[in-house]
Amino acid sequence: MKKFISWNVNGLRACVTKGFLDFFNEIDADIFCVQETKLQQGQIELDLPGYHQYWNYAEKKGYSGTAMFTKEEPVSVAYGIGIEEHDHEGRVITAEFDDFYAVTCYTPNSQNELKRLDYRMTWEDAFLDYLKSLSEKKPVVLCGDLNVAHTEIDLKNPKTNRKNAGFTDEERSKMTALLEAGFTDTYRYFYPDTEGVYSWWSYRFRAREKNAGWRIDYFITSKSIDDKLKGAKIHTGVFGSDHCPVELTAEL
Repeated sequence: MKKFISWNVNGLRACVTKGFLDFFNEIDADIFCVQETKLQQGQIELDLPGYHQYWNYAEKKGYSGTAMFTKEEPVSVAYGIGIEEHDHEGRVITAEFDDFYAVTCYTPNSQNELKRLDYRMTWEDAFLDYLKSLSEKKPVVLCGDLNVAHTEIDLKNPKTNRKNAGFTDEERSKMTALLEAGFTDTYRYFYPDTEGVYSWWSYRFRAREKNAGWRIDYFITSKSIDDKLKGAKIHTGVFGSDHCPVELTAEL
């Protein structure tokens, strides 16, 4: 049985001062992925005995960035998706293991007034092609902040957010396309109708206190391993970021 954790830490240095290592040590994941590290190389030294560490940094300082910590050493590790246009922001790490690929991703945000929506659409198509090319070789376990609430039960206020970044028809249709390409939203696999469980809350308007949140952090897996999925959790009680960690257990 393998335990996977994914957490958008919204600045790893800040999160480390707010209990990151306590959660990391307590949860004892086999593969632990983080997004939005907001780091450059050499800006943090994490002491994680028993783990191999892999980092992908954005060229822009204090922005984006991902990391993956694994107990087992991967067969190989790749950074980005192999397309120059998309590989400057440190958004993707892929670790190949004997029986599957683990991919962590921090999907570009469409931003205020959707000024990056066109780029987001280009990214989505390229990233889906990348995932499909991996899944032709081995099953894929994708995790991360995918910056979209897929359906109306994935956020508290769907009606008022319909045209906002993260809940546009365009972004939601790309998530639908991903799932239709042979992938499973693991949380919905176990909890198809559960409402009111979110992974991100705005820092404004006391949103977390009121649980006015969005589920935008996911584990998405190749459909071929549906029978190996054993459990999914969203750790809503873990603080330290405006996102909380999400979990998948699977027999891989």
